[in-house]
Amino acid sequence: MVWRRQICCVVVCVAQMGYMSVEEHTPSLLRLRRSPGVRSWSLLVALVSVGLAAACYSSDGLFWKSFYVAGCLFVALQNMEDWEEAAFDKDKNQIELKSSSLYTLVLTLWKKGHERVVLDLRQLCDVCVQEETVRYLGKGYLLMLKLEAGFSYPLTQSATLAGPGDVEAVGVLLKRFLKLEELQRHRQQDYDDDEEEEEEDSVNLTDSDDEAEQL
Repeated sequence: MVWRRQICCVVVCVAQMGYMSVEEHTPSLLRLRRSPGVRSWSLLVALVSVGLAAACYSSDGLFWKSFYVAGCLFVALQNMEDWEEAAFDKDKNQIELKSSSLYTLVLTLWKKGHERVVLDLRQLCDVCVQEETVRYLGKGYLLMLKLEAGFSYPLTQSATLAGPGDVEAVGVLLKRFLKLEELQRHRQQDYDDDEEEEEEDSVNLTDSDDEAEQL
């Protein structure tokens, strides 16, 4: 019962934070979702307001006034975060990552802007927090999915600026849901067993060579 309380506490923390929220959580499915945060919407409103103010108080023609508004809107959309979703399905043994970019949708007239990536859940061996530099805003943090093939894939395309705590909480939730720590212990034990078998085979081979030389 204690571990169930711990998982519930982690789920509550994740649901209330800014990095990703829990959309669905069952024994076989974990669905996380992220929407543009307050920073993105505040920047959108601020830049559009600047464009409208420049258009209203300017004595330029209609073309330039429209250019001011469109330019500020373009910059705001360019710096806006994406709508992102991650689903970890144990029944299908797959990780499905989706993202929708409003900037790309507007730029391509809704022809592009939706991306979907499917990964093999059985290849996932670990998750870790990674720090990266966010343009104009400093440091950000995101969660990386480490695969057995030797490469890593980000859980989200954009980092959070709230600090590593929110990202670490998602990592703890994923590790408990997928039982990654138990899986790592089993793999380490199998690796140690294989090494012991190789050492025994090497010793036996050496003994056989010595006996052959004596004959």
